[in-house]
Amino acid sequence: MDTGSHLLLGVTLAGLAHITTAVAHDPALAQALMVATVVGSHAPDFDTVARLRGISFYIRFHRGITHSLPALFLWPLIISLPLAWGFGLMGQFGILYGWTLLAVVLHVFLDMLNAYGVQCTRPISKRWVHLDVLAIFEPLVFAVHLAAAIWWIAFNGNPSVLFPVAYGMTLLYIGVRAWQHHRNVRRVARALETSGISHVFPSMHPFRWRFVVETEELFYTGRIEYARVILEDMYPKQQRDAIIQATVGVDGVRTFLGFAQRIHVTWKEIADGYEVTWSDVRFWYNRKLPFGVDVVLDRDLNVVDHRLGWRKKAWDPPFV
Repeated sequence: MDTGSHLLLGVTLAGLAHITTAVAHDPALAQALMVATVVGSHAPDFDTVARLRGISFYIRFHRGITHSLPALFLWPLIISLPLAWGFGLMGQFGILYGWTLLAVVLHVFLDMLNAYGVQCTRPISKRWVHLDVLAIFEPLVFAVHLAAAIWWIAFNGNPSVLFPVAYGMTLLYIGVRAWQHHRNVRRVARALETSGISHVFPSMHPFRWRFVVETEELFYTGRIEYARVILEDMYPKQQRDAIIQATVGVDGVRTFLGFAQRIHVTWKEIADGYEVTWSDVRFWYNRKLPFGVDVVLDRDLNVVDHRLGWRKKAWDPPFV
C-alpha cells in the first residue's frame, strides 16, 4: 500500500486505541501511542534507504527482511521502548508495544494484499506472498479513514465509535475485493478455456482488473471490465538458447529472477551484438511489459551493459 495510506492508518489506529480505558483516560499515553502507531505503520518501509545502494540492491531488499517474521516483533520494540522511556510510561510499555505491533502487522498485511507482495515468511521461506486483492492505493479505504480522522481531530468526534466503524468497513471492503478476485479468476479460466497459472490484479477502479495466464507455450494478458473478459495479447515463450543463457549470471538478471514470477525472455539482434529482454508479465500494462532487465551482448556473447528496473515514467501505470 502507498505511504500516505500507511501513515493515515497509523493515525486511525491510535484513535482505535481509545476503545481501551487506559488510553482514553491518559493523555500522555495517548500522545505516545499516536507517535508509536504512525511510526510503526511506516517502519517496514524504512528499507527504502536501500535505494542509495542502487536498484539491484533495493529490489533484493525491499519488502524482504524488514517485513519478515522477526521484524514484526523487532520494529515495535525499537519504536515503543524509547517512547515509553521518553514519555515516562515504562509502566505502560506493554500497551505501547502491543499497539505498535498491531501497526506493523497491519502494514505487512496490507502489503501482502497487493500485487508486489512481501517476503513475510522469512526466514522460514523467501517466497514472495501476494494475494492480489487490493490496489496499491484504494480510494475508498483512504476516504473512510481520512473522514474518520478529520471528524475526530477537527470536530471532537468520539474515537471509540468512529474508528471501530472505519476498521469494520475496511475489513468488509477487503472481503468484497477478495470475493471479486476469486470470481474473476474463475471468469478468466472459463473465457480462455485453457489450463495454466492465473493471476488477476485489481486497479483503483472497483470493477476493472487485469489478468495474466501462463501456460506451457505462452502467456495470455488481458482485462476484466465488470463481467467481461477481454484478451489483449499473447506472448510466446522463447527457447532459452546460448544467447539468453549468456545473461543469466548478470547481477541484474539474478536479482530479477529472485523476485519475478511470470518470466518472459526474448532477444533481438542489434548492430554490434544482441539485446536480451527479461520481463515480469505480471506488471504488463497497455500492451507493454514495463518491468524487467535489458542486457546488451557483443557478438561473442560478452555482457556490454545491462539495465534493471521500470521501462516507464514514475507517474505512468501500473502502480505497484
